[in-house]
Amino acid sequence: MPLRERRKVTGVEKIGPYTLVRIDQGNLDPGIPGQFFMVEAPGRVLPRPFSLCLAEAGELAFLIDAIGPGTLAIAEVSVGDQLHVFGPIGNGYRLDVERPVLVGGGIGVAPFPFTRSVLGAGTPVVLGFRNAHFAEAAALLPGAEVVIDPVLVTEAIPDDHDILACGPEPMLHAILRDHPTAQLAWEAPMACGYGACFGCVVEIDGTLKRLCLEGPVIGGAPPVFPAVPA
Repeated sequence: MPLRERRKVTGVEKIGPYTLVRIDQGNLDPGIPGQFFMVEAPGRVLPRPFSLCLAEAGELAFLIDAIGPGTLAIAEVSVGDQLHVFGPIGNGYRLDVERPVLVGGGIGVAPFPFTRSVLGAGTPVVLGFRNAHFAEAAALLPGAEVVIDPVLVTEAIPDDHDILACGPEPMLHAILRDHPTAQLAWEAPMACGYGACFGCVVEIDGTLKRLCLEGPVIGGAPPVFPAVPA
């Protein structure tokens, strides 16, 4: 079941404009690729949601795009600091597909190192970034096909593959328009992570969905664990 633990920061490194924060895994389960964790920095009131980027050698890692006070506080932690972590929660990707391809845009690269480690190192990956600085994050997925604006990542998706995608909303809508069976990880602000605050409601195909309960992956696998507070 999801756990709420205080975990020690074991590593912090810059990858392009992003920050990879590693924590001691403790009793936390990495869950299903595409699920998420609520992470709270010291001195902050509200946690922020992050998909799991890496799970290896007794550590979990999250890729942080510091765009506001909450994410900035997490990106600025130091080794030895402690973070409050709750998870895994939400819906992950369904991995029992015949020909998976991972499609990420910008910070949407975040869940795919862990996803690929489960699917296999030969799983094809297509990543799109706004410029070469952001594209440095592709180092997390060796061998990925990388496109940079103005080329769209949707132009590089191979035919006849099962799409697992994560990225900005316009990219996801474009994929959904041409690939209605794609599994898409959507993003929205979250305050609680278990359906109480309704802060993560988004409209998808005319239906309002709470992403923390019905997502973040739409069309994916239901959570293994109940999404309730620990």
